[in-house]
Amino acid sequence: MERRHFLRSLAATGTAAGATATAGCAGVLGDSGDDGTILGPPEQNRGEPVHPIHGDEMPEFTVPDPIAGEEISTTQFEGERAFLWTSFYTNCPDGVCPALILRLRRVQEVAAEEGFGDEAAFLPLTFDPERDTADVLREYAGQRGVDLDAGNWHFLRPESYEAGVELMDENFGLKIEKTDGEQYENLEYAFPHYGLILLVNKRGIVERAYPRGPATDVERIVDDFRRVVTA
Repeated sequence: MERRHFLRSLAATGTAAGATATAGCAGVLGDSGDDGTILGPPEQNRGEPVHPIHGDEMPEFTVPDPIAGEEISTTQFEGERAFLWTSFYTNCPDGVCPALILRLRRVQEVAAEEGFGDEAAFLPLTFDPERDTADVLREYAGQRGVDLDAGNWHFLRPESYEAGVELMDENFGLKIEKTDGEQYENLEYAFPHYGLILLVNKRGIVERAYPRGPATDVERIVDDFRRVVTA
């Protein structure tokens, strides 16, 4: 399958080579760029990353939320909610995944405080479905201060490890592979870390990709999200 099927086709007219992609769902947002974004392009040019970047369409896929007992699609929020996506696993031994969840959770808090929680969604996807069961994810939410009752947080859990590997590779160009966990106490296997966070607007277009999510200032993500939601 083509990994970058999520790229938008270029505009039919007035589009130069290398321009950003066009937007769908016209009229959903207020003022926006020609590519359907609210935020301007990021200052730093990072070359040609394989994951979605500013102006790209968010990949379309559907994954179970085992806690809510429903299927969640990345397209179901179009016209209604902006969202943050990341990938993680609860057995992460070195703090990378907790740092990712912290950033999503902080935005969830601000959304509740400032009254735009119904226009926001949070979609952390585990690539370790063998260990990250519904009960484990529910306990993890409590440990990390996530508000599952807000109705805007969905832990996504692929049906199998293999399904998760395929999803991450096909949609984000990220290779998932188990590594020996012997260096960690009571951990049979671990994973290499991908600290990617994506901010997606109500049109389903990526506004920001934070490839170094755990090191990205929390309030920067909060401010970017607020600007996108309230535009």
